[in-house]
Amino acid sequence: MGKISIIIPVYNVEPYLSRCLDSVLNQTYTNFEILCVDDGSTDNSGNICDEYAERDSRIKVFHKENGGLSTALNVGIKNFSGDYIGFADSDDWVEPQMYEVLYKSLTDINVHLSAVCFVRDYDTNPVVEAGIEKIPDRVLKQKEMLLYAIRNVHYAGFGRVVWNKLYRADIIRNSGVMFDDSLRIAMDIKFVTDLLMSGDITGIFTNKPLYHYVQRQGSLMRLNKMEYRLDELRCYKAIIEKADQNGFNDVTTWLKRQHCYNASLLTESAAKDNDNELLTFLYDEMRVYIKEYIETNEGYPGRIKRINDLLSMQRESLRCSGDS
Repeated sequence: MGKISIIIPVYNVEPYLSRCLDSVLNQTYTNFEILCVDDGSTDNSGNICDEYAERDSRIKVFHKENGGLSTALNVGIKNFSGDYIGFADSDDWVEPQMYEVLYKSLTDINVHLSAVCFVRDYDTNPVVEAGIEKIPDRVLKQKEMLLYAIRNVHYAGFGRVVWNKLYRADIIRNSGVMFDDSLRIAMDIKFVTDLLMSGDITGIFTNKPLYHYVQRQGSLMRLNKMEYRLDELRCYKAIIEKADQNGFNDVTTWLKRQHCYNASLLTESAAKDNDNELLTFLYDEMRVYIKEYIETNEGYPGRIKRINDLLSMQRESLRCSGDS
């Protein structure tokens, strides 16, 4: 049985950390190491990591100055020793069989990565993120996974997050892909997409909700900050450039569609705040890939109307400014 390295970045999650660590330690698959990277926590999180390491030799703890989530994840990538790599957020938790399922799925048919769906854990109403369209239960090729990573109908599978997957360590070592420490959010999107574009990668998806993504208020507030959400646009711009360079034309179209959509969401937020300078920037960002957005939403006239209404709002604003 191969050794799995599970990288857990830790920052000020004292109320949740023990549940996360206990859920990993109680896995039915037992040949693993846990790399806890304390990113300069100011609460008791670092001490909790040390206490767990004293009780179980499979846990390694790294303490560092606060530098952001990507820097913590990269410490884990630089120090793991396993044959396979998994990730978990320190405020989330996993079902006991998660890594056994991921390991068997990956090794039974010899692919590069495996994935499962997940549960979005709200306080009173957990929701299984199973995806709108079913991902085939077979070996998936590179281009398929890239499209699944981008198209929202397959959200639960290969896109946006690193922690519902298990990766062969050699594809991460050989690719040299790391987490982009200039991003405060969306670093998962860039990491997964960069990795999938790094070579002839194959994968498998198992439709079992084994990871619990906890929706806590502190984390959601961070994700809703405009200055952070703008990182999504920078992320997609970087991925689009790389996809263009590597000839992933179909993939690039969907990436451009997602960029335009994200810009439209930010436009709605900026309009509520009456931030005219930001609005001008976001309107320009929407227009860059409006053609691809319309192309990929031909069957959804309501979506196209929404985008056109937003752009009309700017034209009306400029006309009124001219009249005054």
